[in-house]
Amino acid sequence: MAVDLRQVMAAFLTFSMFAMLGNMIKKDHIDPLLEPLPESPTVQYGDLKVSKPAMLKKLTEMNYGPWLEQDEAVRPCSKKSTLKGKEQVDGYVFFSLTHLPEYHASQIANAIVVARHLGATLALPDIRGDKEGVKMNFGEVYDVDTFLESLGGVVRVDKNPSAELLDARLPIVQVPNRVSEEYISSKIKPIFQRRRNIKIVTYFNSSVMMKGQSNAYQCLAMFESLKLQPGLQELADSMLGTLRSLSTKMHGRFIAIDLMVETTGNKTCQETDNVSKKCSNAQEIGEFLKRIGFHTSTTIYLTQSGWHNSLNALRDIFPNSFVKDAIMPADEKVKFMDLKSRGYERYIDFYMCTQGDVFVPAFQSKFYESVVGKRIGLGKTQIFLPHKSTSELASDYISPYVANKSHFAYSCLC
Repeated sequence: MAVDLRQVMAAFLTFSMFAMLGNMIKKDHIDPLLEPLPESPTVQYGDLKVSKPAMLKKLTEMNYGPWLEQDEAVRPCSKKSTLKGKEQVDGYVFFSLTHLPEYHASQIANAIVVARHLGATLALPDIRGDKEGVKMNFGEVYDVDTFLESLGGVVRVDKNPSAELLDARLPIVQVPNRVSEEYISSKIKPIFQRRRNIKIVTYFNSSVMMKGQSNAYQCLAMFESLKLQPGLQELADSMLGTLRSLSTKMHGRFIAIDLMVETTGNKTCQETDNVSKKCSNAQEIGEFLKRIGFHTSTTIYLTQSGWHNSLNALRDIFPNSFVKDAIMPADEKVKFMDLKSRGYERYIDFYMCTQGDVFVPAFQSKFYESVVGKRIGLGKTQIFLPHKSTSELASDYISPYVANKSHFAYSCLC
């Protein structure tokens, strides 16, 4: 049988072409699956390690920084004590909240303890403004329905006490934070029995840190009772959404920094001498964040209304640094500025600092302590406390409240 040389060559060329194609497919798509994966980079965060798969290497580089995935939010354990079998008497306990939101949970917890122990009715508090004589109704800041629902069965609450009682000159009783039942029995109850209606004022010892066990109602007040009223909540959420939109390179993540520029005479807190200095200025915060690994394109929220020249040093390092005025919706800005004297700014700051993916306080304060408590309940425990150190490890700056689990909020969680 004669062999056609042309057919043989055609067959050979066809086979060679399929062999080359098969080799290309093997090289590009099969061999990589057979090779061992490179070791996954790991971010060290205290006792936690967050592994990042090798396939996300480009994503990791784009989001360069010691980001930690959020822990799962933990619901506080239910520790409510009901009024069942509790003797109730006629009489009211009145109290006011300060203009600073970081004190409110403690003030409410104190008022609950006093009213329950006395068997009295708790009057819905008002809120003092940041200026003498200015007051706001509770509902101008917080959701009244949420507050009443959270205290249902815990203490009787009257949101509309009689005008006669409101105008009366009530005895004012000073009450220490986390007041004990022994103190109530010995110092407060005799006054209440004589007058039937009292007003309590909680005082705070600045040297006492918020750690260890809380009273039974501190957790209730911190995690369940206080929710912003709908209009203010909508404004804060819109600002939060704007920040996340601006943080597209970081996949919606941003840092919240409590860096208020407080002027005292001709100096600010950030300009005090290095010996007594207990806070960090804008430049120091910027250098700190860069040193521990945050990329300069990271978005930052600052607890400051208008831009201040002292903040330029931070923006030189992190250009995407914003104050609330810059991210507030234009239609809300006019209304907000008209109400600026009402002190809404700090409520927004408090909310933004609890929601930020990272929280950095420029100084230790009651605000810092209260924000940490809320963040622990939300599972947002990436909190860095700057201090004098040359370390480049983010884990060296974790807030002691988190690293040592020393914040009282941990006693609220199951």
